[in-house]
Amino acid sequence: MADNARAKRLADLIREVVAQKLQRGIKDPRLGTHVTITDTRVTGDLREATVFYTVYGDDEDRAAAAAGLESAKGVLRSAVGQAAGVKFTPTLAFVADALPDNARAIEDLLDRARMSDEKVREVSAGAEFAGGPDPYRKPESDESDENTDGTDADETDGDART
Repeated sequence: MADNARAKRLADLIREVVAQKLQRGIKDPRLGTHVTITDTRVTGDLREATVFYTVYGDDEDRAAAAAGLESAKGVLRSAVGQAAGVKFTPTLAFVADALPDNARAIEDLLDRARMSDEKVREVSAGAEFAGGPDPYRKPESDESDENTDGTDADETDGDART
């Protein structure tokens, strides 16, 4: 089992080699400049590598890019093997990165929250406070501590407890 630092270095190397090969070495029109390599992960035994990618475009472009990456997998693995110089070149698995979709969903949720906040601001623009501008009772204006006969409420409560 390789150490984590070696797996990380190999993952970084694979990401760079695959990105450069996609940009310069592969003539497949399905890949073009739409594909971006976002991350690479290598298993602890350095036998398998997962390459995450994003595609700029619609679902049709994503499907075409996935097919293009599958067909170019052997060429890309050969390039990784030449650059890495390891005994066993890891197999490559390409996975579409879900990060852009997640970011888009979060942006939609934030937009809905902003619209909801704006509606609340519009509704509350002409509203008044329910208990007046200052709903808290002040000690000097508090008349509930006195009974109707003028005795203090604390005096009668104290007698009832004994």
